[in-house]
Amino acid sequence: MIGYVTLGTNDLARAAAYYDALLAGLGAARMMENEQFVAWSVKPDQPGLGITKPFDHKPATVGNGVMVALEVDSPARVDAMHRKALELGGTDEGAPGPRGGGFYAGYFRDLDGNKLNFFHMG
Repeated sequence: MIGYVTLGTNDLARAAAYYDALLAGLGAARMMENEQFVAWSVKPDQPGLGITKPFDHKPATVGNGVMVALEVDSPARVDAMHRKALELGGTDEGAPGPRGGGFYAGYFRDLDGNKLNFFHMG
């Protein structure tokens, strides 16, 4: 049901470099871009993740309680992707680990303060 998720940024070039490096670990590549927006996807027919300068030209801000969850194929991949997010300058919002019910996740904030996680069910 989700087609794509867009996160705001105040520095498109910096955010794009962060996500180029981070999302490569999922096999994702840029699928669309212009001077205002960059989007990545693993496959064109699967959900994507985009970053954008706000359309209203006001500063991008982080929504408290808003989070993007990115599914991966194993707990080991959660660990590796969370570690990569921090190595690239992101900040820890919850170390990888089991959260109950077969849900394993690691939480982080990107360079603009947007909250994301990598997770695995099973």
